[in-house]
Amino acid sequence: MYQVIGTGQSRTLRVLWMLEELGQPYDHAAVNPHTERVRPFNPAGKVPVLVAEGVPITDSTAILTYLADKHGALTHPAGTLDRARQDSLTQFVLDEFDAALWLAARHSFVLPPEMRLAAIKNTLRWEFERSQRTLVHRMTDGGFLMGDRMTVPDIILAHCLTWALTARFPIVEHRLTDYLDMMRARPAYLRAAAR
Repeated sequence: MYQVIGTGQSRTLRVLWMLEELGQPYDHAAVNPHTERVRPFNPAGKVPVLVAEGVPITDSTAILTYLADKHGALTHPAGTLDRARQDSLTQFVLDEFDAALWLAARHSFVLPPEMRLAAIKNTLRWEFERSQRTLVHRMTDGGFLMGDRMTVPDIILAHCLTWALTARFPIVEHRLTDYLDMMRARPAYLRAAAR
């Protein structure tokens, strides 16, 4: 059985959601980052952490990729063009959505007040909106990012779009609003979000 460490109000939700989609049993320790319960598994104190066979795995994307590959679901096989495209979409979502939201969070409440730059959030919102337009052009028909098959970048994107709503980053592309509604209606998402 897997152990998941981290609160559902963080990127840990991605891991919980993935495990629910896969139908895999897990233990969830809803622990805040940078606490003594996290540091033995990740000296940086960051969550999520997945403990698999006694080995801690850190970083939500690494965890999702490991789980997808191990269970042969929500991914395309390594070495295929579809996998290359999937990995490209994963990196795009991380670079253009996750990074902007994390930088905004750092300048809102993570960094010490004297290190925060409030004005940076306007630039980040502008970049976030621009990235949405680019992503919509990369999406294929079928409902998910890569068509009719849900993959790792779908979990990351849906989490980022949910985070964007909380952070008051507008979702300006109607296709992404519809996409998010569909993703958040999935039974596995609802189970993970309820934890």
